[in-house]
Amino acid sequence: MTTAVVAVHYQNDVVHPEGKIRAGTGVVENAARLLDGARGRGWPVVSARVVLPEDGGVRNSSMFRRAAELGAVQEGTWGAEFHERLRPLPGEPVVTHSRINAFYGSELERVLDELGARRVVVAGVATHSAVEHTARHAADVGYDVVVASDACAAGDPELHAASLRSLALHVDRVATVDEILA
Repeated sequence: MTTAVVAVHYQNDVVHPEGKIRAGTGVVENAARLLDGARGRGWPVVSARVVLPEDGGVRNSSMFRRAAELGAVQEGTWGAEFHERLRPLPGEPVVTHSRINAFYGSELERVLDELGARRVVVAGVATHSAVEHTARHAADVGYDVVVASDACAAGDPELHAASLRSLALHVDRVATVDEILA
């Protein structure tokens, strides 16, 4: 079975200590181990990035309103770029979306299908929003889904933990990076 990793929002504004959102600053090392381990096993890595227009775009979500107020993840800014340790390698696919779910309005499903992926490992920020929505969507359209628990983060540790407990009921498996790479 072909496994692909979907790396969600490993962008400077989200995971860098100097970013505007900083919800995933503690996840960089585990995320880097996951991406390096996946590449070493020949698993494709697909990076998903969220980009908001200057006007903030979608206003029906408190997260998007807050990101807009901060001027976060705007196209062409350092904050929208991938963290230096977690950026895609040349030739790796990148999808851009502007909603919570990385599948919505992006080419993610087409890219995964072209890669022949049947299992996806979802990791990223924030666990209780983008990761959870993306993982549930992937499961709903037929992928076997594994969520890399320690390569995910949320600004609130309780939301992170609650999301992982909920996901464990819906996806194939929630596991650590070490368990996934074993």
